[in-house]
Amino acid sequence: MQRAKNVNEYIKKHPQWQAALTKLRKILNDTQLEETIKWGAPCYTLDGKNIVGVAAFKEYVGLWFHQGALLRDPEKVLINAQEGKTKALRQWRFASATEIKVTKVKAYLKEAIANQEQGKEIKADRSKPVIIPAELKSALAKKPKVKQAFETMTKGKQREYAEHISAAKREETKQTRLSKILPMIQSGVGLHDKYRNC
Repeated sequence: MQRAKNVNEYIKKHPQWQAALTKLRKILNDTQLEETIKWGAPCYTLDGKNIVGVAAFKEYVGLWFHQGALLRDPEKVLINAQEGKTKALRQWRFASATEIKVTKVKAYLKEAIANQEQGKEIKADRSKPVIIPAELKSALAKKPKVKQAFETMTKGKQREYAEHISAAKREETKQTRLSKILPMIQSGVGLHDKYRNC
């Protein structure tokens, strides 16, 4: 599916979730947050910092708090959708528009905005070592130019590639991913570079 260029287009692309997306959008637009599209989905920012995003999935609509781990979460609704990968990001899931309680969502948004204004932030741990999976190590050993390009990349970019291969369950998927990323590595492109300045 092609990425949405604006929030109206995003909502239109998810007809089964239009009511929930529209309701969340109205709540979010009643704050001082600025509406934009990042990573192909609605994102709401304050002074250029990501505060919350909205995304439609098969079973639910998710409200993503970029620094959600800092929220008190009195309703016990926030989950870490990527356990072991993200420290700060938390998601609130809604199975229908009727589950979205305006007052409760606004309370979470108010706290998230206040945290940003106070400069509260959980930073990513950039010091952990990069664990290169055997498949990637083997592929790099066979291609010295690619290996050299990989070694000049930042730890963060190396980690993205390593985790991309490690996350694949099947050997076939790992090989498909390798054939796709090796040319990217050789040209010095990070796996997620196209999203960095969205």
